[in-house]
Amino acid sequence: MRCGSRKTEMESLYLLIPVSVVLVFAIGAIFWWALKSGQLDDLEGPAYRVLMDDDTPRPSAASEDKPPSVDPDQSK
Repeated sequence: MRCGSRKTEMESLYLLIPVSVVLVFAIGAIFWWALKSGQLDDLEGPAYRVLMDDDTPRPSAASEDKPPSVDPDQSK
C-alpha cells in the first residue's frame, strides 16, 4: 500500500528544487547588499549610545539669553 505514486513525488521536486535555488540566491544577494552598504559595520555602537545617552535635557540658546516669562494668570 503506497501513499503517493513515484511520479507525483518527482513532479513536486521539479518545482521545489528551482524555487529553493532562487530563494538561496535571493538571500545571498540581500546579504551581499547588506555587507556592501555598511549595514553590519557597527553592531555595538547604537547599543552603547542608548546606554550612555545623557538624560538631562540641554537648555536651548534662546532660553539662556532671556529671563523666564511670567504668566499673569498664574500669579493670582
